[in-house]
Amino acid sequence: MSADDGHRHTPLHDVHVALGARMIPFAGYQMPVQYASIIDEHRTVRSAVGLFDLSHMGELHVAGTEALAFTRYAVVSDPGTLEPGQAQYSMLCDVDGGIIDDLILYRTDEGYLLVCNAANRGAVVAQLASLLAHGDFDATLEDRSDRTALLAPQGPRAAELLSPLTELDLASLGNYRSIAGKVAGIDCMVARTGYTGEDGFELFCAARSAVRLWEALTAAGAGLGLKPCGLGSRDTLRLEAGMPLYGNELDRSVNPYEANLGRVVKMEKGEFVGRAALATVQQVGPRRRLVGLQMRDEAIARHGYPVVVEGREVGVVTSGTASPTLGERIAMAYLPAEHALVGSAVAVIVRDRPHPAEQVKLPFYRRPRPDAA
Repeated sequence: MSADDGHRHTPLHDVHVALGARMIPFAGYQMPVQYASIIDEHRTVRSAVGLFDLSHMGELHVAGTEALAFTRYAVVSDPGTLEPGQAQYSMLCDVDGGIIDDLILYRTDEGYLLVCNAANRGAVVAQLASLLAHGDFDATLEDRSDRTALLAPQGPRAAELLSPLTELDLASLGNYRSIAGKVAGIDCMVARTGYTGEDGFELFCAARSAVRLWEALTAAGAGLGLKPCGLGSRDTLRLEAGMPLYGNELDRSVNPYEANLGRVVKMEKGEFVGRAALATVQQVGPRRRLVGLQMRDEAIARHGYPVVVEGREVGVVTSGTASPTLGERIAMAYLPAEHALVGSAVAVIVRDRPHPAEQVKLPFYRRPRPDAA
């Protein structure tokens, strides 16, 4: 929905306003950044269950007799390995190997669903439409974004929240899998991918059903500690989990190998957009790498801050925060490959002063195993 403020609104906009959320412009939308405290919302997801509105994300569907052939050509992963209901993390790259967007790709009964970042929806649609127009594929592209809502309950009690609302067998729904069925009487595609480092679900439904689904989830979560969560906690959660954010860790100047995502690129599948450029990077190695940093004093590294080695600026921070879970100040940064080494000391320039940091292994946080207790 478009609004008088020049930004688009998700179907849940009025709900967020009524809940007192602080709304900010994000990717062309008015989105809730927080409802009360970002730290409190962050900790709610780590300990109980938080509810996110992700309806700004793009949902693009590819169908036709050559939907698989086209999708394999367009992305760097191999959709041919997917079973119905299975998903994979993937990327859409340009011919030079630069990342146009990172996305989740689902195999559905009808074809393939590509869930892309809201800010890149136009670029992704343009890329796919161009490949279809100039290629020889019997496939169609349909942008379902405006009529699709996406709600995401995330946290260790997410399954406990959903179970009374559906007859779907959530226990057998594995990671990066999806299943269609009713939740609170509403037709949904229920997925289990997540972007917080915790267990959780993504509920795709018709936009017109979003408010009813939100209200049902909120009511069911009253005794579970459920709270609505905004973009602020989503960012700190994904950073703790070492997950990249487009516009920070990923953009058209970055290739998958630099971002430690070379495992996603499947050279063996044959020709695809960017293959030649990426094959060269694979052979010679990336010139820079994404690393984790842990600050060794009270300074907080932020996006854009310089990273120095022996007094010389060699890299830049892509994301940084004070971790609510770990009680540490953490960041991710790009460094030249020769300086990217776990355990090595660097410095980050914060307010014109160098502050010590150490390279650490990503991710910063992994959720406890269920049997770890």
